[in-house]
Amino acid sequence: MNRSFLLAALLSVSTLCAHAQNASQALSFVVPYPAGGPLDTSAHLLASSAQKSLGAITVLNKPGEGGMKGVDLIAKAKPQDNMIVMGAVATHAVLPHLNSSISYNAEKDFKPILLVARVPNVLVMSKARAEALNLQSTQDLLAYIKANPGALKMGSAGKGSIGHIAGEVFKSLVNLRIDNQLFEGATATQKALLDGQVDMVFDNLASALPMIESGKLLALSVTSLGRNMTLPKVPPMNEAVPGFDLVTWFGIFAPASLPDQDAQRYALAFKAALNDPLYQSQYRKMGIAQEDMQLRAFSDFVSREGRKFQFLIRATKIKAG
Repeated sequence: MNRSFLLAALLSVSTLCAHAQNASQALSFVVPYPAGGPLDTSAHLLASSAQKSLGAITVLNKPGEGGMKGVDLIAKAKPQDNMIVMGAVATHAVLPHLNSSISYNAEKDFKPILLVARVPNVLVMSKARAEALNLQSTQDLLAYIKANPGALKMGSAGKGSIGHIAGEVFKSLVNLRIDNQLFEGATATQKALLDGQVDMVFDNLASALPMIESGKLLALSVTSLGRNMTLPKVPPMNEAVPGFDLVTWFGIFAPASLPDQDAQRYALAFKAALNDPLYQSQYRKMGIAQEDMQLRAFSDFVSREGRKFQFLIRATKIKAG
């Protein structure tokens, strides 16, 4: 064998081994938000199923800075660190255009593996407040706001959250004056709604669903173009406000330097986990439909979402930090 060819082959194998996943080390699945939310629940379900083919998977909650802290760990990780992250619309499409001090590049620092879920927000009011005002639909709400400008208040779970952006897009499209108050997280926002501090909230369907099912909240519309399987009687916002289409999504990302062969292996394993009957059953309880978008298709989707939210943030004049 030609000596130079042999040397080149050895160097190639050595380089591959240096940059590929470390098979002897457990895979760390980072969730950049506190334990207990939809992303955390999803990560644990996926990890439980995917470890059949990928080996041990440890879910690590690394909350902070609106999700940036945990995501930044993966942006700076090497493939042999064996780390992936459950990124979301906030970390990969919103914050890059809202936070001037963001420490990572949402497109260049990651390799998108798999879209896990898309879930709409839902416009909700407390059942008691809606009944007191005799409001049963989004159309009723719009008519009331037009007749009583400034009378109702909206609540949102923090600056730049999907609920905040949905509220600002809603105000812009209907051209009505509504005060949008910001709270620290979904729990605080939901409490403010139930306590009567605000009158309406664009809440994540997964977090609002228990309150809707218990009768404490009234769902007026979902923010997706079509109806949601979990709330089939609740119409999409698009029927009352043409052009409204805004959903939350989350998916799995690896460091950009992860070799394609490992990325494909991850995608296959987590896709199989998505098809696990137990996983599907749990997701239906959260109002989340199954997805099928991997690798390049998911990467293209993330790029489109980045451009979409860049436009919406500028159009609604949400100030960058």
